[in-house]
Amino acid sequence: MAFRPGSGDAAPMTHADGAAGADGDGIRVASPVGRWVVLTTVLGSSMALLDSTVINVALPRIGRDFGTDLAALQWTVNAYMLTLAGLILLGGALGDRFGRRRVFVVGVVWFAVASLLCGIAPNAEVLIAARALQGAGGALLTPGSLAIIQASFHPDDRARAVGLWSGLGGVGAAVGPFLGGWLVDGPGWRWVFLLNLPLAAVCVPVALRHVPESRDPDTHGRFDVLGAALAALALALVTYALIEVPEQGASVLVIGAALGGVVLGAAFVRVERSRADPMVPPSIFASRQFTAVNIVTFCVYAALGGFFFLSAIQLQVVAGYSALGAGTALLPTTVLMLLFSASAGDLGRRIGPRIPLTAGPLLAAAGMLLMLRVGPGASYLTDVLPAVLVLGLGMVTLVAPLTATVLAAVDTGRAGLASGINNAAARAAGLLAVAALPLLAGMGPEAYRDAGEFASTFRRAMPMCAGLLAAGSVIAFLAVRKPAEAGRGPRPECATHCGVTAPPLEPEPGSRHT
Repeated sequence: MAFRPGSGDAAPMTHADGAAGADGDGIRVASPVGRWVVLTTVLGSSMALLDSTVINVALPRIGRDFGTDLAALQWTVNAYMLTLAGLILLGGALGDRFGRRRVFVVGVVWFAVASLLCGIAPNAEVLIAARALQGAGGALLTPGSLAIIQASFHPDDRARAVGLWSGLGGVGAAVGPFLGGWLVDGPGWRWVFLLNLPLAAVCVPVALRHVPESRDPDTHGRFDVLGAALAALALALVTYALIEVPEQGASVLVIGAALGGVVLGAAFVRVERSRADPMVPPSIFASRQFTAVNIVTFCVYAALGGFFFLSAIQLQVVAGYSALGAGTALLPTTVLMLLFSASAGDLGRRIGPRIPLTAGPLLAAAGMLLMLRVGPGASYLTDVLPAVLVLGLGMVTLVAPLTATVLAAVDTGRAGLASGINNAAARAAGLLAVAALPLLAGMGPEAYRDAGEFASTFRRAMPMCAGLLAAGSVIAFLAVRKPAEAGRGPRPECATHCGVTAPPLEPEPGSRHT
């Protein structure tokens, strides 16, 4: 079962309204219908993107309102990441089989209902459960938004449509932390979630009215539901053990969860090797380059996941910033990526990926070490801004070449699958980092309430994040080489992104229409 974010072998459009802006075998971007299709896909993908980036600035306020400990804040982030990482490959395949518009709309409605539950949650337990539901909805709509773009537009306009989707999505990611901080300080943290309701109220009717349905006629076989379930449960049990061990110690429950996670992980590998249509075909890892770049991805996004989780709390609890101030403080990283990711991709294509993937993580590591200057009364211009600028330069340097190398390391027909695996691996890395880093840094359950304790553990955590990046740099230097097909990689129209939580999904490059 392949993950195909935008197979060009889509079935013909079946929605009558699609003909209004269609020419030959697709919609034109300049037509009213084309603009509606771009709008609804951007709105849908932005819902999931915003919720994965703005939540960190809301955590201290959520903790105070519910009177929860650090573990509950970790679960508020990780419940979403868990279901999204575990189900995103399956979500893409469901769209190919049952209709991309149908699955996308189901995902948007699902996400909106879960967002409402988050917004009205009476306690942390309900919030965490609703966040897990949000992640499942995100797994349906995230791959579907790009797949709709690829399948709906005329071949001559497809690049422009994907470029609009990519660029507008990048703008949304860049303003996310600022918007989240403004909502937390203004109407309240619940509006971080409730904001999705009006977005969904626009997105769903537009999709039903204007987006043509499409499927992949070559999809066959059974869905690897067992593989998806085993992967998600393995991640859940390991995450539980890492988060709960500071409070429960080496209890039977914690040890059992850790062992159960390892056993289920081994079962996942065994199942994927034995199935005819696995979610993650083991053969794709026969490419040494693909395996190495995914290990680099894991190191990079584990470090980033831990950094953004802890830095948003550090800026508020220790440095005394408001939620808006903390969100704005981290904004330069995503703005740099928005402005320069395309140029970095061009450079990577000219010189090869080895230098960017070696230098980029080291720059990002330097930015994280500069965050050690951030303490009580920290100056934004002299303490915070240099750190986030250096971090942003590192991210600009590495993300586009990383994605290009993933795609170039496999056959053209498996590029969509490779991009999906890389995206899921990055999300799983962030999930595990948020679970493990507080444990490794010695943060107690009440650390985020005590500025002194959190500051001391933050000083231990940042070198760990930098160490992960350094490890990724070493692996890239030793194992990554310039692909034989040097020109392959992300399409230029999909080069604008702000992948601070995961690398961007890329369109299928081998369709017969392109």
